[in-house]
Amino acid sequence: MKMNDNIAISQSGYVFNPQTGESFSLNPTAIEVIKLLQEGKSRDEIAVEMTSRYDISISSFLCDLDDFLHLLQQYDMMANE
Repeated sequence: MKMNDNIAISQSGYVFNPQTGESFSLNPTAIEVIKLLQEGKSRDEIAVEMTSRYDISISSFLCDLDDFLHLLQQYDMMANE
C-alpha cells in the first residue's frame, strides 16, 4: 500500500491532492496512519503498530482502517500498484 507521491500533507493534518484539487483535514490518528502508509507499511503492519500504541483490538482497528483506506482510494489518494 502506498500513497500517491503527489499528495501534500502538512504537519497539522491538512491534505491536498493536486490531481483533483481537493483538500481535507485529518485527525491525529489519521495523520499517523498516513505517515505509516508513506513509509510503505502494509495494512497488517499498520494495524500491529497502531494497536501497540492505543488501547484498541486489532479486529476493531482493522475495521476502521479498512474504512479509511477505502476513503483514500475513493478520493484517488492511493497509488495503483
